[in-house]
Amino acid sequence: MARTVVIIHPGSLGDVLLAVPAMRRLQERFPQHRSLLISNEPVGRFLLDCRIVDAWISVQSAACADLFAGSVPASRELAGWFEECDCAVAWINDEGETLATALRSCGVPEMWVQSPFSSELKARRQSDRFLETIGETADDGVLDVMLAIPADLVERGQAYVDRMGMPSDRSIVLIHPGSGSRRKCVNPEVLALVIEQFQREDIQSFILEGPADREAVAALCNLVPAASVVVGEHDLSVVASLLARSVLYIGNDSGLTHLASLLAVPTIALFGPTDPERWAPRGSHVAVLRGTSCACLSWESVAVCSEKPCFAISAEDIVDAGKKIIRLNNTTPRNPSQYPLSRPDSCATVPVHFLFQL
Repeated sequence: MARTVVIIHPGSLGDVLLAVPAMRRLQERFPQHRSLLISNEPVGRFLLDCRIVDAWISVQSAACADLFAGSVPASRELAGWFEECDCAVAWINDEGETLATALRSCGVPEMWVQSPFSSELKARRQSDRFLETIGETADDGVLDVMLAIPADLVERGQAYVDRMGMPSDRSIVLIHPGSGSRRKCVNPEVLALVIEQFQREDIQSFILEGPADREAVAALCNLVPAASVVVGEHDLSVVASLLARSVLYIGNDSGLTHLASLLAVPTIALFGPTDPERWAPRGSHVAVLRGTSCACLSWESVAVCSEKPCFAISAEDIVDAGKKIIRLNNTTPRNPSQYPLSRPDSCATVPVHFLFQL
């Protein structure tokens, strides 16, 4: 077996996608090594399908139970990865050093075990904090890392797209009204007006529903009963296929917004109480819209805030920004598999990050 690198990241979809530039940097540092990702599903399986890593094991599998208990894995498969391991990275809070102890017991000679939320890290942007944990810093190349989708993966999701009757000759806008928290979601009435404006211009909008978005999608559909809903379920290949057919993606601070950005899809990221300077995706194909800076001192304050000036974003602002970002990128419906995991031509000059303070 070839020498290996093991990456452990038990975070959510967006958190793991923010670590993709750091994963790429590890590949550059260990070009002859095979890589294993231990993470949640579906993001782990998706990154395996996209060839970001060579193998994937669920963080919740029985094979990992010993590892997180501080012991050498009893699983022969997992133990084999560690027997050949030259470097292990664990983006996890390991206060009692249980995991670090297990990695040392496995004979791993070089390791970084640190939470990306650690107060010891200095970088402001979350994606840069993953780099900092492995002793790296961001540069222009990291800013524009793009995710390539293999053709077979797009074809796997294409059947669902065809069943939806999604037209191939019309511009499509994909709107994701949900997020990991309702506090990070823009008012559905704003998105309803966006859909109506696009309809008047013969641009069809599809509402994207993820596993935790039922409430947000229902609220939007109540306002736009004729809107079409597509369900990403647990298969990110379906979502990738939808994004491949879209000229624009609109979404809140969520994992799917980071996915759209990584696929080089023109993206409107809607931010409210969370800090876009830390959490927003970057690139010349991304526009970040926000009202005033959030003045709430805690999530409890956010929950009871009635005015929500940080979400003072109008439908006109979103539509205008969407048209601008599409023109800037000269976008047509495309297959993301055409894009290498590197800097796209559209970002070959100085990257531009749009932040609209409304």
